[in-house]
Amino acid sequence: MSPAMWKWTCLVSHLLLSTTVSPLGRQQPPHPKRPFITFTGEQAEGNFNHLVVDERTGHIYLGAVNRIYKLSSDLKVLVTHETGPDDDNPKCYPPRIVQTCNEPLTPTNNINKMLLIDYKENRLIACGSLYQGICKLLRLDDLFKLGEPFHKKEHYLSGVNESGSVFGVIVSYSNMDDKLFIATAVDGKPEYFPTISSRKLTKNSEADGMFAYVFHDEFVASMIKIPSDTFTIIPDFDIYYIYGFSSGNFVYFLTLQPEMISPPGSTTKEQVYTSKLVRLCKEDTAFNSYVEVPIGCEKNGVEYRLLQAAYLSKAGAILARSLGVGPEDDILFTVFSKGQKRKMKSLDESALCIFVLKNINDRIKDRLQSCYRGEGTLDLAWLKVKDIPCSSALLTIDDNFCGLDMNAPLGVSSMVRGLPIFTEDGDRMTSVIAYVYKNHSLAFVGTKSGKLKKVRPVWSSNSDFHIFMVI
Repeated sequence: MSPAMWKWTCLVSHLLLSTTVSPLGRQQPPHPKRPFITFTGEQAEGNFNHLVVDERTGHIYLGAVNRIYKLSSDLKVLVTHETGPDDDNPKCYPPRIVQTCNEPLTPTNNINKMLLIDYKENRLIACGSLYQGICKLLRLDDLFKLGEPFHKKEHYLSGVNESGSVFGVIVSYSNMDDKLFIATAVDGKPEYFPTISSRKLTKNSEADGMFAYVFHDEFVASMIKIPSDTFTIIPDFDIYYIYGFSSGNFVYFLTLQPEMISPPGSTTKEQVYTSKLVRLCKEDTAFNSYVEVPIGCEKNGVEYRLLQAAYLSKAGAILARSLGVGPEDDILFTVFSKGQKRKMKSLDESALCIFVLKNINDRIKDRLQSCYRGEGTLDLAWLKVKDIPCSSALLTIDDNFCGLDMNAPLGVSSMVRGLPIFTEDGDRMTSVIAYVYKNHSLAFVGTKSGKLKKVRPVWSSNSDFHIFMVI
């Protein structure tokens, strides 16, 4: 949903759509509306930024401007924790809480940029926009501050003053400290912030090594930075992270990136935006496994290429039969808007599409195999400004191959196309979640105007095409 619809109101609705659309697009009579619960914040400073739900207790944690809320499952306030405002200036690096800053300081709001539950240590990781993006570790029970590391450069995650600029994925272990994969826009400051990195998530919230890179020496580190040469080609280049998750041996991020292309019949290049999936091995400390592949979908000749939202779910028995996969196979539900040329002002035409994660991984494996046969180039223009040929090597590349210090990082040139299951021409879809209920795979999409729609994929066995229902 759009930020305006989130502004200091949170809704839990037991009826997710008031109208039904048949497979042929005919509207059915509206369902009777059921009661819903609302929560309004205490302040009027800005939007709610992030929401996470404790899957064990049902408690809801809201990251807002200058405040973290803990709510009961029926939206009663249990605890609040203030995070701002405070005196700051985005040009202060390191921040003024570390050393004196000569820039003028003004009262500055703290926008929540990342909110994660660390189940293993029973704490909330809340990262904001103040002081170059430092994080607080809060006890889940009462939001008591367990730690707030800020004295090292590794503690500054991102200087971007936007709520959707950082995405994190926790990888848990039973016998060692967990890892935190962080992906962030850098806002033209690649010397300060890696665009993607893996960090230590120590058991002790006040430990000196909290958020330190998993590996770091003179030549190699668990990170990737955007080269300064990239900005000579695309001055406003950045990577915008839309979603992230882990599955099997890998961590994935879904991104939106600007790139320069030559339109058909033109001798000049123009800037467009391309949606890409990024994959890394969980255990790869040198990031040699970094691969990215463009994604999008198309319906009736219309290209949907600007990623808006995504969510990982399972196929469920009924959709699995249609797709030729297992019920427990991972499915990515994605929302794209039309075209490639607008990021901040996307067109209202949008599509809900699904990807079988195994199919994306198969495409990545094919590309790895061809590159290690010496075919093509690394094809990663933003990271390797010059085309670098793939090098031949005799080795077996299986489903869990994690790269070497050659042919890496690697880009896939051909786009993986998702299956469009629903399109909306007037009220752009902006968010999505999904789950399996009684063997049916169900998706819930939010729209720009604040509507919520429930979508159930349906397979038509007597035809050679898919019919999908909005219910």
